[in-house]
Amino acid sequence: MITFIISVLALVVGYLVYGKVVERIFGPDDRITPAVAKADGLDYIVLPNWKIFMIQFLNIAGTGPIFGAIMGAKFGPVAYLWIVFGCIFAGATHDYLSGMLSMRHDGAGLPELIGHYLGKTTKSVMLFFTVFLLIMVGTVFVYSPAEILHSIGGSTLMWIIIIFCYYIIATMMPIDKIIGKVYPLFAFSLLFMAGALMVWLFIHWPTVPELWTNFYNMGKATEPDKWTDAIFPALFITIACGAISGFHATQTPLMARCVKSERMGRPIFYGAMITEGIVALIWATVSAWFFYGEPSPGYELIEAAKNGFHTSAPAVVNLVCNDWLGVVGAILAMLGVVAAPITSGDTAFRSGRLIVAEALKLDQHPIPHRLYICIPMFLLSILLLVWQIENPDGFNTIWQYFGWSNQTLSVFTLWAITVYLVRVKKAFIITLLPALFMTVVCTTFLIVSPNALGMDMTVGYVVGASALIIALAWFCTWYKKVKS
Repeated sequence: MITFIISVLALVVGYLVYGKVVERIFGPDDRITPAVAKADGLDYIVLPNWKIFMIQFLNIAGTGPIFGAIMGAKFGPVAYLWIVFGCIFAGATHDYLSGMLSMRHDGAGLPELIGHYLGKTTKSVMLFFTVFLLIMVGTVFVYSPAEILHSIGGSTLMWIIIIFCYYIIATMMPIDKIIGKVYPLFAFSLLFMAGALMVWLFIHWPTVPELWTNFYNMGKATEPDKWTDAIFPALFITIACGAISGFHATQTPLMARCVKSERMGRPIFYGAMITEGIVALIWATVSAWFFYGEPSPGYELIEAAKNGFHTSAPAVVNLVCNDWLGVVGAILAMLGVVAAPITSGDTAFRSGRLIVAEALKLDQHPIPHRLYICIPMFLLSILLLVWQIENPDGFNTIWQYFGWSNQTLSVFTLWAITVYLVRVKKAFIITLLPALFMTVVCTTFLIVSPNALGMDMTVGYVVGASALIIALAWFCTWYKKVKS
């Protein structure tokens, strides 16, 4: 528990200190924002700051910091380091700067920003990549709430159909009609769940692994060199949303189109990511108790979890919320866990619609224009969902692809922001270092993952190191040209 407490305090200090450093480097001012200049009653609408924060938090959170932390429990307390340092120096910085950059470019979507700073070819590639990632997010965040709701009543298929119907409605409606009204309530439910679990941990004060005594992978490996048992790169892919997530950069433009003042960027964008990091820390500690704690909670899943960690993350959430929080607490907690992925899913499709519309220059006021884009996205998502259900390990497989795609998108976002900071002659080091690190992570994962190239770990590390050298050499060469 000491590691947990120190980690939470570190995130708070990170927001107060490093968050101000990042804000000072960017330099928000009093210029007119897109929410005012381009107000259209559909996507560009001024909303109250507290409501924007709650929507932003819910959009980026989903079940990412929960499921990622549960599945990342196998790595032991070293996960705390990634959540803390990743969140402060990479994730929150990534979210803040991508949101502010979108605001400076009239609320532009991520592919437009990437294309502006990394070139038209990169823009074209990232357009397809980003839209596919958003469809994958919607697919992942249909199955997990449907599985949880199925435990309460009804069939999984029934809940999937209901959720998809909601997606269609929410994706098409003006942002203040559904999202602006119900998201703050769901965000409160998610925060209540996290707060209640934190109180429970302090009351019971379980003995969980501490960083200084368990600085190693605590999961039992079925194959000694299996990539899933290697802290690098598996930890940095498994725990994505709680540390850094490219998906967030697809969501920040939604709120960048609703902020009245640039000066609110740090509490909204940087603050929402720090809050998500705290949620991830809470679930990392809950999971540590669930799998390794003393006294043991005594769940039947614990032994199966230790032998390969194939325990369903939604099943863990279900057990913990129902057993720890009582009837009322469990209802609110489950509402947060169910609502979070559903709301992230519908904003994922909404972001996809806006990104495609921006690329095609298709006015979104006529409803048929929205349908032209939404229908193909939903059909592809349904195909992915069918495959996921029919595949015994479909959820974990799609989560791995989602995790890698997520982090790869963050790589391109960080490089685009770095180019921007260089051009405006500001301290680009704050994004260059995270960009280099995540480049190595994603490259290594692509080489060693059995769902990708599946090569030997040594080969993966060599290729990853080569990617670092190439990326750094490319940047230095480009930087010299810019300076000259």
